[in-house]
Amino acid sequence: MSSEGRGDTGLLRWLRDRLVEPRLAGIDLDSDERITVHRRILLEKRMFQRVMREFYQLCMDLDTRYLAGDGDRVELGAGTSLFKHFFPGIISTDVKAAPHLDRVTDALHMPFPDASVRAFYAIDCFHHFPDPEGFFGELERTLVPGGGCILIEPYHGPLARQIYARLFDTESFDPNQRGWSGQAATIGVMRGANQALSYVLCTRDRSTFQARHPDLSIRLEFPLDNYVRYLASGGLNFRPLVPAALEPALRLCELLLRPLKRLLALHHVIVLRKVGIPTGQP
Repeated sequence: MSSEGRGDTGLLRWLRDRLVEPRLAGIDLDSDERITVHRRILLEKRMFQRVMREFYQLCMDLDTRYLAGDGDRVELGAGTSLFKHFFPGIISTDVKAAPHLDRVTDALHMPFPDASVRAFYAIDCFHHFPDPEGFFGELERTLVPGGGCILIEPYHGPLARQIYARLFDTESFDPNQRGWSGQAATIGVMRGANQALSYVLCTRDRSTFQARHPDLSIRLEFPLDNYVRYLASGGLNFRPLVPAALEPALRLCELLLRPLKRLLALHHVIVLRKVGIPTGQP
């Protein structure tokens, strides 16, 4: 959807264009080059690295608290991720090949045996899956009883809706999307994604999801509170808004604003668990 179609003002378009990371100019988002450039940007942005490490640690903490069973731990849609750097035991995968990843994996056709995976971690990639039904079917097939999937996705609060609706020309934020399937299957993995997909499935259509996938339970959903630093860092696609030296002050802002995180958060986490008792447990 174009910026005009989203109702962007000329000022917003001008500001966004000025803040875009210049090294991404002219790069095909679906190319291997995009992963290389994004990886370089991530390694340079210390504040953004720390935000991402908090995401990784959260995944591991939620795994320990809510999931069970023996099996592999797999990161999906890893892209530029440093997850494996901090937690070497995981299998790091993406639909694109890269030297720092363990294997190429399509989340809709995963190369893992039945009941062989304890946990999948998917950070900012679920909304790019063109067929959520196919993905959930793969979770049901590959997860051990008691295992699960931890999603970190764009949130749907008031601030998030405004930002995500205007952030990219290649993605949208449409909480009223009909059905669950996206456009990425026909126009590219990184294009046509609906950043509101996790809201559509786990909030708007939650009862439908549970009826269609009774073997998967939504155990937990909550907004995250590191949004000030995430936004200020510029992420992978934009220039930093403030110097990294201001990170302590930004952390203080996040602490003070914590009661408002359902209004201001940019991401939320969802824990899906496969029903059943893990083998060897009473």
